[in-house]
Amino acid sequence: MANNDKKAKKVVVIYAPPVMISHLVPLVELGELVAAHGLEVTIVLGGLTDDAAAATSSSIAEGAATAHPAGLSFHRLPYVTRPRDVPAHDYVLQTFALARASNSDLREFLRAASPSQVSALVLDFFCGCAVDVGAELGIPTYFFFTSSISGLAEMLYHPVIHEQTTALRLRGHGGDDHVHAPGNPPIPLRDLPAAYADCLSLFLGVAEQMCKSHGLIVNSFRSLEPRATDAIVNGLCTPPGCRTPPLHCIGPLLKLGEAGTNRHECLAWLDAQPEASVVFLCFGTMGRFNMEQTRQVARGLERSGQRFMWVLRRPPDQDDGKLNADPDLDALLPDGFLARTKDKGLVVKSWAPQREVLAHAAVGGFVTHCGWSSVLEAIMGGVPMLAWPMYAEQRMNKVFLVEGMQLAVVMEGYDKEMVGDEEVATKVRWLMESDGGRELRERARAARRRAKEALSDCGESRTSLLELVEQWKR
Repeated sequence: MANNDKKAKKVVVIYAPPVMISHLVPLVELGELVAAHGLEVTIVLGGLTDDAAAATSSSIAEGAATAHPAGLSFHRLPYVTRPRDVPAHDYVLQTFALARASNSDLREFLRAASPSQVSALVLDFFCGCAVDVGAELGIPTYFFFTSSISGLAEMLYHPVIHEQTTALRLRGHGGDDHVHAPGNPPIPLRDLPAAYADCLSLFLGVAEQMCKSHGLIVNSFRSLEPRATDAIVNGLCTPPGCRTPPLHCIGPLLKLGEAGTNRHECLAWLDAQPEASVVFLCFGTMGRFNMEQTRQVARGLERSGQRFMWVLRRPPDQDDGKLNADPDLDALLPDGFLARTKDKGLVVKSWAPQREVLAHAAVGGFVTHCGWSSVLEAIMGGVPMLAWPMYAEQRMNKVFLVEGMQLAVVMEGYDKEMVGDEEVATKVRWLMESDGGRELRERARAARRRAKEALSDCGESRTSLLELVEQWKR
């Protein structure tokens, strides 16, 4: 009887891009959430080229779901050949191409699973080419956008922006020119992702593919980005002649680690610090500075006189072929820095439990690369931000955070060769001591209240998710 019940249960398939942690983690969290509401969920990992890529993707995905809820499973598609016509250094182009190479295997997997039992196919935007697979098999297909509603508004509108903008200007040579997308503050051309120029046709294709879908799911919440939400819902962001799919804002999708299990030693250090007194610096899994920039940050922190916790990764000019090795702090930091700051600072090698750190009462500020998951973690912690964007869509996120949501101020010089120690010291001190910093902190705490309301039993995000789940169950 139990087996018959299981066979009758509807399945949601989530198709994830290969080896991209910033996308895999929220996709897995979406899968856990949907499975917890009584649907079978299969997360499909495609675009894998060898055992190493498969092992990395599997460890990231399964590590994100430390305790699999009943009904959540993972499936790896067969290996594909890395396209020879795609430059090996172009990570974005490679990801699009590898996902496309797995389309036929995805089709066969869905056929074997019985399309009539698959109630939804959920795609990351890197896997957007699979929207045609869903249409061919008659499976309702959705996009899960792992970044902001504002970023989604810009992406949907990008075909219109492209018509108004030359390729040269898209590469950031437009001086002080700005892009104007409905619902968003003006975006400087230099803050558009470099990949827009290098992979323009692919991103234009994503906008078209999204318009073909049954719905757009976003890891954000309406009350955080009301103008962008209204612009999308009212059809202002899709190009003329294109339909606007239903928008489902279900975020933030965040899960803290289990209390009391393998607690990181940095949390014990935070326990001993006064409330809202520590500036936390962390720049994501790919955010690394060269040796000179690292020293400028160190001098700036010391000059600021503020308490700090700094997650420091090995700089690219110190790699020696060991990308994941811990940094040599003695060789990397200014002479005597650790000794002089030992009463006020903590340098953590390579990794810290960022969500738990940002949720800690001692943390009063966050210097961030503006990755969207990091932004949501800061919002859930009620922590104001200093924006230091580095790659991908982070520069656009900086614009949305500073000019739109007003939850951050920018670290000037992020777009130059070096952010100087004086800028680091000045901004950190401003954030922690000034009236402006206190106002920013109050806005961050108000955003945290809105986020918790959105996730509450009758909140906007929870309601949107439950409506989607019931739709899939039917």
